[in-house]
Amino acid sequence: QVQLVESGGGSVQSGGSLRLSCSASALPYCMAWFRQAPGKGREGVATITDYDTRTYVDSVKGRFTLSLDNAKNTLYLTLSSLKPEDTAIYYCAATSRVGTCEFSADRYPYWGQGTQVTVSS
Repeated sequence: QVQLVESGGGSVQSGGSLRLSCSASALPYCMAWFRQAPGKGREGVATITDYDTRTYVDSVKGRFTLSLDNAKNTLYLTLSSLKPEDTAIYYCAATSRVGTCEFSADRYPYWGQGTQVTVSS
């Protein structure tokens, strides 16, 4: 069982930055960030494995950056050059199943409560 707690959301203007945090009770094989905009499905944003392989969805490449503090069991997602279309609830997710570090939400049994990111134009 992995418990996840997100923090760091907020409201910013277009072009601004935020850093989201996901504190885990233990570091699993794979951690990920998903987001869900109003009226849309949950979208994978970025993933990181325990051997530091990182993947980003095309829409955030060059703007969002993952970092992992192993000592604090905390995953960070730095959001830069934010756009209104980045507005969503951002969720941290985790799985201990080796080989399943993907953008499919149903692969992740552990989820945080979500944190709201709002970008105004």
